[in-house]
Amino acid sequence: MKLIDKIEFESLKQNIKIEKVMAGGSVANSMAGIAYLKGNSSFIGKINSDKLGDLYKKSLKDINVNFSYTEKRELLSIGASIILITPDSERTMCTYLGISSQLSADDVTENNIAKHQLIFLEGYLWDKGISEKMFKHAISIAKKNKIKIAMSLSDIFCVTRHRQDFYDLLKNDLDILIGNGNEINELANKKNLLDSINQLKNFNKLIVITRSENGSVAIKNNEIINCNSLKVNKVLDLTGARYRDWETDRKSTRLNSSH
Repeated sequence: MKLIDKIEFESLKQNIKIEKVMAGGSVANSMAGIAYLKGNSSFIGKINSDKLGDLYKKSLKDINVNFSYTEKRELLSIGASIILITPDSERTMCTYLGISSQLSADDVTENNIAKHQLIFLEGYLWDKGISEKMFKHAISIAKKNKIKIAMSLSDIFCVTRHRQDFYDLLKNDLDILIGNGNEINELANKKNLLDSINQLKNFNKLIVITRSENGSVAIKNNEIINCNSLKVNKVLDLTGARYRDWETDRKSTRLNSSH
């Protein structure tokens, strides 16, 4: 995953063929998953009132995810990721955060959060200034209403940039942390996953670690639960974990509207 600016984003769009456009994004995908499992989920994000923004709203509405954002014309375009998929199913994500990086405390109200059992924060959006204030505002509302707080580490570059901030969030605010093995090691500043687990489990938080084909593991105190992954014959696209039982050599490009 690589963060790009608007100029690079527009240049990429001019020079490649976009084969598919669909809504996505870290936390939005999680809310969609809850909706598909017949749960009740809401999403707080920031979009522009344009073609991609309309697609994003409709995608959430179609699967019954409540979208908590007032439609308006923004100065920046919606956040989006151009995803390049090669024949071996690997993907490179070129992400332009756009207006999603401007989600502020003013966009998050107590009414958005109070009736929920859990809030899920996205590490991608953490940064000093407006985003930090937004995170802390949402956390304070959750604590006031006795709502559990979860966060995704999102990407190792996020953890590298914000290790101490994320570490403090885990220690002081979070109930649940989700990350892959590399992200957890980076957070704990360890090279061995077992060492990282032994350090972080002392916080008495639920820590979920994803491990690709090795499945995932959930740890809280000394309780460890392993979950195996499903084995498939051929993965086509790791972006959305699509797979088939036959081979393909077609390259593809997708534009993923996110956040």
